[in-house]
Amino acid sequence: MWISWISDIIVVVSPEKIETMKSIIEKYGHKRVTIVKGGITRHRSIFNGLKVFTEDEFSNHLLRKPEVVIIHDAVRPFVEEDILSKVVVAAKEHGAAGAIRPLVSTVIASAADGCLDHSLERAKYRASEMPQAFLFDIIYEAYQQCTDYDLDYGTECLHLALKYCKTNAKLVEGTADLWKVTYKRDLYAAESIIKDNLSQQVCVITDVKEAAAQVGFLLQESLKSQTKIEAISVSLSKNNSHLQNVISGQCYNFVCVNDKKRAIQETQQVVDMLEKSNIPLLYPVVLISVHLDISENISFSIGMEELTRIKKFAREAKNENILVYGLLIQYKDHLLLQDTVNSAAALILALIKDRNPELIGQLLVA
Repeated sequence: MWISWISDIIVVVSPEKIETMKSIIEKYGHKRVTIVKGGITRHRSIFNGLKVFTEDEFSNHLLRKPEVVIIHDAVRPFVEEDILSKVVVAAKEHGAAGAIRPLVSTVIASAADGCLDHSLERAKYRASEMPQAFLFDIIYEAYQQCTDYDLDYGTECLHLALKYCKTNAKLVEGTADLWKVTYKRDLYAAESIIKDNLSQQVCVITDVKEAAAQVGFLLQESLKSQTKIEAISVSLSKNNSHLQNVISGQCYNFVCVNDKKRAIQETQQVVDMLEKSNIPLLYPVVLISVHLDISENISFSIGMEELTRIKKFAREAKNENILVYGLLIQYKDHLLLQDTVNSAAALILALIKDRNPELIGQLLVA
């Protein structure tokens, strides 16, 4: 997520992971990122991150001290710009601010014998989440005054601002997406959320032939009727500025509808455009090449040579993080065309939601 109003990004990393983080930043072309060696605890790591604005030993060159600093956990990967903006605005007014969420379980305390001592009234309490934002001078002063006990055992930044700078943080209601990826099962949930987010937009690309244009239009309408999705239809022609804009808008799903004789050739043009962009760097792009059969033959068969071409093409595209699948639509009976297109749309939705790299190069039949 690239946010223009954030001037610098400080990534605090354990010493043994610094080289790995450098390679990630280089691979994905991230800008405005400074890597800082972390400490042995959460608070010591955050303090090291703040020092890049004030102490030469923590950075090759001092960065410009910000008015407001945002502190966030990497284990909460789904933070939205809106909540970042809200805590920053609140921090400017109150000196500190943090996201909160309702408690989902009651908090209890146990006695020395392992039995219940007391429980908290859940309605009166909230879970402290990230992101949190602070006027830089307040949070930096708080860390300067911290005891070793605070740095070694503390976990709450808002409490430090209150304890050492008498700053009462503004609490901002956060969204359900601020949960932490903590356990292995959370990785599966995170993967599912990412796939769902990537599947919200599909670009249907057609050539200028009447049959392809008609099928493309019907596909777009069928996709929108089957799920919450934004389907965009563009033509693949010499003037492809519209398609360039769609790619620049970070669409991760493309359906190319062409005469089966030109399907690979036309789809290659889209692959070339995607490769020149940075879109496939972070997430895999799904590209479904629709082979439109408009012949009058009742039976249709595709030769092994053509299937081999499709598989070879898909393997090469996979190296660029582009997942290419084939889909055959037979354009023969106009009365049954809508049913065929609906079947094709269902297959397309399944492919973009699953994003299974093992199925690339397959030719499915609608």
